[in-house]
Amino acid sequence: MHAVSSGRRPANRQLLADYVYQELLASLMDGRLEPGQAIGIDRTAQELEVSQTPIREALARLEATGLVRREALKGYRVAPLFTAEELDELMAARAIIEPAIAERACAHVTADLREELEQAVDDLRGAPTGPTFAEYGAYWEADERFHRLIAESAQNRFLLNAYRALGGQVQRFRFFGNLGVTDAENAIAEHTRILDAFESGDPQQAHDAMLEHIRLVRDRAVSDATSSHS
Repeated sequence: MHAVSSGRRPANRQLLADYVYQELLASLMDGRLEPGQAIGIDRTAQELEVSQTPIREALARLEATGLVRREALKGYRVAPLFTAEELDELMAARAIIEPAIAERACAHVTADLREELEQAVDDLRGAPTGPTFAEYGAYWEADERFHRLIAESAQNRFLLNAYRALGGQVQRFRFFGNLGVTDAENAIAEHTRILDAFESGDPQQAHDAMLEHIRLVRDRAVSDATSSHS
């Protein structure tokens, strides 16, 4: 795997599990683990100087996101690259689900939700966007948090489950672009427009702003993918 440890291993079991997850995540995002590559549990445990248990726990979490896949009798492999068709299907699904979620969440907006969304956008503005996970991980976390907060506030468990099912594939799309953060300025402006809708309490505006954001994310992703393969 050639993982590079980011610091001392924590002693607490849960903190250790989170540490291992973050190390594997960094290896995926930075391209040290490549699409289709086998992930050996024994070797990874040796490289990170931990037991197999937190490795297995981390891989199970990553499998739930779609970033790795478990094959019967073969173990774990890094998921393959997104195809253009998969990207189209993912963005079409997001364009149906997330605007509906935003509309419902805005109809039930609270002062606490507004404050949390404001914080997420502020964190986006302040986060670095360098080429490695260590540099853009905080940006990605704030982006994911913004969308998750809205989904959790829609007061519809089935829409939330649908969002969660898509969420891992959104991660897979981001991680295997190998492009880092290329659209921060545009994305922050789009998140701000969604935030404005929540602050004004306008569900239709929230729906439309989220739909436009997803359409523009798709357009930028297609452009980036075309550029990276030209």
